[in-house]
Amino acid sequence: MSNQASTPFAKRLEGKVVIITGGASGIGEATTRLFWSHGAKIVVADIQDDLGEALCRELDENAMYVHCDVTDEEQVKKTVDLAVEKYGKLDIMYNNAGVADCATRSILTIEKSDVKKVLGVNLIGGILGAKHAARVMVPAKKGCIIFTTSASTSIACTLCHGYVASKQGLIGIMRNIAAELGQFGIRVNSISPYAVVTNLTKSTIPHSSTKQLQALFNKSTNLKGTDLKADDIARAALYLASEDGQYVSGLNLVVDGAFSITYPSVPFV
Repeated sequence: MSNQASTPFAKRLEGKVVIITGGASGIGEATTRLFWSHGAKIVVADIQDDLGEALCRELDENAMYVHCDVTDEEQVKKTVDLAVEKYGKLDIMYNNAGVADCATRSILTIEKSDVKKVLGVNLIGGILGAKHAARVMVPAKKGCIIFTTSASTSIACTLCHGYVASKQGLIGIMRNIAAELGQFGIRVNSISPYAVVTNLTKSTIPHSSTKQLQALFNKSTNLKGTDLKADDIARAALYLASEDGQYVSGLNLVVDGAFSITYPSVPFV
């Protein structure tokens, strides 16, 4: 007899309370929609107010938008506190917010201010999200923290040095806090996607349509015959967040169609 929790028709996050940073668009939006469809109560934390509010209106009272700049610790703290105030707890923190990096393309011309910007959002923002999630999860002795990293953490990426540093750093902190928080029943993992067509990736390659960008990414992929979509990353997050992944912690789940074990480097990720 099959396990009901593993069937596509079961609500795998029924009653769970989730914060998704960067949840208004791209991978975050896809995850918001998927988690909500599986019964979760969602707090969408983003700085894209119009998109976030429209998304939550489209769903129902189980989705709430909060303006949150993840580089501002007070805003991150307030977001966690609002989730607990409204829903009574926090089960899952998905630190997904991130920025692309078109400025740190050469070590010869790299500027400190550009590095600080991308590290501030991608790395420090993720650390702050984990800190304040852990603040309420530790007393509950349960919880799940997830980070979005990048397939560029598994190979050399010849562009975007600040971006790669930020994502490599996230994997390091993920492993450290997985080891630290396991005693409290808290699982910590990350997801490393290959290139997904979103507004974020479009900003790194201007004047390209969705179709053109997808064709460019597909040309470089190892796994042919399918397009990597934001929904694929959302499904990976669902596995890590649900009881299906109940003994998975300290894992960097690479969703790249074996790209990173096939090629030594990539000019974009």
